[in-house]
Formats: sequence, C-alpha cells, structure tokens
Amino acid sequence: MARCRQCSSAFEVTPFDLALLDKLSPIFGGKKYSIPPPTLCTDCRQQRRLFWRNERALYRRTCDLCKKSVVSMYPAPSPFPVYCTECWWSDSWDPLSFGRDVDFNRPFFPQVKELQNAVPRLALNVINNENSEFINLSGSNKNCYLIFAAEFNEDCLYGYQVIHSVGCTDTADCTESQYCYEVIDVDKCHTVSFSQNCTNCASSAFLFDCKGCTECLLSVNLRNKRNCVRNKQCSPEEYKRLKNEISDQIAQGRLPELLAEFGRMKEQGIHRAREVVNCEQSTGDYIKNCRNAQGCFDVSYAEDCAHIFTGFQIKDLMDVCHTTDAQLGYESLSLGYGSYNTIFTHGSWGSKNLLYCDIIQTGTDMCGCVCMKPAKHCVLNKQYSPAEYEVLVPRVIELMQRHGEWGEFFPAGISPFAYNETTAQVYFPLEATEAKKRGWPWREAQEEPLNVTKTIPAAKLPAAIDDVPDDILNWAITCEATQRPFKIAKKELEFYREHRLPVPYFHPDERHRQRMQKKNPRKLWRRNCMKCKKPVETTYAPERPETVYCEECYLKEVY
Repeated sequence: MARCRQCSSAFEVTPFDLALLDKLSPIFGGKKYSIPPPTLCTDCRQQRRLFWRNERALYRRTCDLCKKSVVSMYPAPSPFPVYCTECWWSDSWDPLSFGRDVDFNRPFFPQVKELQNAVPRLALNVINNENSEFINLSGSNKNCYLIFAAEFNEDCLYGYQVIHSVGCTDTADCTESQYCYEVIDVDKCHTVSFSQNCTNCASSAFLFDCKGCTECLLSVNLRNKRNCVRNKQCSPEEYKRLKNEISDQIAQGRLPELLAEFGRMKEQGIHRAREVVNCEQSTGDYIKNCRNAQGCFDVSYAEDCAHIFTGFQIKDLMDVCHTTDAQLGYESLSLGYGSYNTIFTHGSWGSKNLLYCDIIQTGTDMCGCVCMKPAKHCVLNKQYSPAEYEVLVPRVIELMQRHGEWGEFFPAGISPFAYNETTAQVYFPLEATEAKKRGWPWREAQEEPLNVTKTIPAAKLPAAIDDVPDDILNWAITCEATQRPFKIAKKELEFYREHRLPVPYFHPDERHRQRMQKKNPRKLWRRNCMKCKKPVETTYAPERPETVYCEECYLKEVY
C-alpha cells in the first residue's frame, strides 16, 4: 500500500494500474520513459485534475482582440488574453508566435505557466450552438440557457450533462428526455418531475428507481406500472383524483411537504448496491457496457480503463475525467473526438501524442504547448522538425525527472482558475480558509449588478404560481440558502406556469449543488447485502440508513 502525500491516506496501486502505466509510458528513440506510480490517492488525483475544469462560473468581459462584450469562463482582468470564439479561431493571430526555447536550468512547470500567461485563451469551450450564449463546455444546443457539459439539446435551462433532450429544466445527467424538471440520472423520460434513477417513464413525479412507468406518483422500485400512487395500484379515476390533489398542493406552495414525504419513501426503498449494466470484470457505479473498467464512475462503453470519471466510448485510459471517444491517456481531462495518446494534458480535441499540454485543437506530437490550433512537433509552442522533436522531448522529460515533475499532473498553481470556480469544489468542497491554507487560489464572489426594479427575499415570494405576477421578471430574488441574488427568465416562468410549479427559492448554482448532493459519492465501500448478508461493494457507506441489496437480491425484489 502507498500513502498519499497530500491527505496521508493509504491507497493501492494495483497490478492492473501498473500494467496500464507501462503501456502508456512514452517511447522516444527506442527508449521507454516509464511513468512512475502515482504519489496521490485516487481522490486527490481526481481533485487535482478537476481543479482545471470550470463549468459554471461565467463572467461578462471584453474580448481582448475585437473588443466586443462576451461571456467568458475567465473574469476580467486575467493574466492572459481572452478571445471570443470568432477571434480565437481566426487567422488574426498565431499560437506559434508565442513559442520559446526550453530553459534547461530551471523546472519545466513554471515555463509552462509563463507561456499560459501569454497565449490567448478561448472565452468558452463551445461549438455549433444557436441562441445559447450562457453555456459552457457544450455543443450543438439551441435556445438553451445555463446548461453545462451538454450536447444536442433544445429549449433546456439550468442543466448539467444534459444530452439529446428537449424542454428540460433543472436537471443533472438527463439523456434523451423531454419536459422534465428537477430530475437526476434519468434516461428516455417524458414530463417527469422530482425524480431520480428513472428510465422510460412518463407523466409522473416523485419517483425513485422506476422503469417503464406512466402516470405514477410518490413511488419507488416500480417496474412497468401505470396509475400507482405511494406504490399502491389505483383505478384510473382514483389516480386522477390523487393526482389533482398533489398538483393542487404543489400549486399552493406545499411542495416541501411532498419532497419530505418522497425523501422518506426513497430512503425506505430498495437500493441497488451499484448501478452496473452489461459489464464484464468492472467496478464502480453508473457504468454500462464496459469491460475491464476498474474504479470507474459515470462511464459507458469503456475497455481496459481505470479511475475514469465521466467517460464514453474509451479505451486504455487511466485517471481521466470528462472524456469521449479517446484512447490511450493518463492523468488528463477534457479529452474528446479522437484524442489518442494524450498524457498529463488538459483539453485535447482530435489530437494525438501530447505530453503536458493545455488546450490543443487537432494537434500532433506536442509537449508543454498551450492553446494550440492545428500544428505538429512543437515544444512550448515552438515549431521543430520531426527529428529535432524526437531529440528534444526526452531532454524535457529528463529535466522534469530531475525536478520531481515527471509523472505528476500540473500543480494547482498552474490552473487558470480559482478553486471555487471549478468542478473540484463540487466533488471536494472546501471553505475559503482551507483552500488558501493549501496555497490554492480562491475568488471572492462579486455579483454583477442586476437590472431590476426591486429585490425580494425568496421567503416572501408568492407561494402559489397563480399569484406570481409577470413583473417577477424584473425582480431580483435573494437565495434562501446563499443570499445570492438571481432572476427568473421569461422562458423559465412560462415553464413553471405551464406545469403549475412554484418559483424556486434558491439560486441556480445552489440548486445544482443540492442535486449533486443527492448523487452518491464516487467512492466504493465494502458492506453486506441487507438481505442475503453477502459482501458487496457499493457507493452507500456502511453507516447510511438505506436498504442496500446485492445485485441478485435487488433483481429478485424489483422484478
């Protein structure tokens, strides 16, 4: 067992991990430069990578090239230039013009940081969006607002990892669904609200772990049911009466009572130890169609991978977060669209053979490069011949080995973000004092002034949606939990009225935080099935109150 140099916890580097590291170690001139075993535990490695991913912190600023107002993940001022999408992709500048020689008399990481502070960064990582200004790390969306890590959606608001969905609001991990509200981990659902872990459900609310259900309310563990309320089969007439009662409760502002009741039902339901579907020799949670995927979470179609967090269609990866269609990679994040052999890299799209790079768009054979458009054989953004590159990179690796940098992902100080701007704060929340104690940057909240006619505390909002005036679009609402002001968008108010839902009392960021808290942690514990007593691995900690069954007992119970 190794011991984490950050948190001091013991962790295992398995033979599977070591075999992957050997496979991923780069070769130059016939010599393999072995990647050493990690010095941080899995959680601390994930935290370090997520320090580089700002999904939700958006700022209004000026493009440093064309001077027009843009939405950006980087505030003004920043130590580096920030360009809008049109300027960044234009021929008005060349990343190679910032190239520099490697200084072999000092560590490599500070040299990368200096380059970072010179090369223009892309304001938002977006592509092919229409009428969707306030989104990030997303593509092919239309008429969407404040959705993140989202693709191929229309008319969606306040969502995270929303894929191929229409008209959904306040969701997390919502795929191929329509007109859903406040849902988590749903797939192919239609008009479902306040639900979690549901597939192929419609016209329902307050469901947990239900599949193929229609017109059901306040129920758990149902399969292919219709007209059920509180897990009781009802006649169509009785169901309609109870549905109207519940709808009236919601419209009259009594939603908290229903959520409390649903919370008790959810806790008392049967909980599957792990959400693993059609997998072979794999461990983790929320994984589908995987083979030899070890310690993976929110992953589909993976083979021979370890410690992957959010991935799709991947092979031979280890310690990677947020990746799609990638092969061969280690200690990296935001890899996609054909990325191949990307090691210690943040942001690779259609690129291959990268070492310690930061945002590479369809580049090949690069080391220590920052914000590069298509190019080949570059070190610190300087162009070399293929032969020169093959000689220079081993020298860089040896430099990094001398300074203890080789084998480690970029340290926190290299990230262009403050800790509380990043996804690391979602999965590994810290107080400002703790982050600063570790020497990690922190950005104090500075709310942009809102153009409003008045400010109202959330507690003083009209309880019934019918009593909410049109003028609420001109109000600032003070979040009940964080005291941060927020506004209601016109499309959002129309959604609440159509579905007879109350106006939310919490800021969109706080609503996202509450949804993410309802997901289990990315960690496995050993405990016993509460029916057959067989040992199981699960994301439910042993001290939690839920009834947790092994796969065999769970399937017997719910089917």
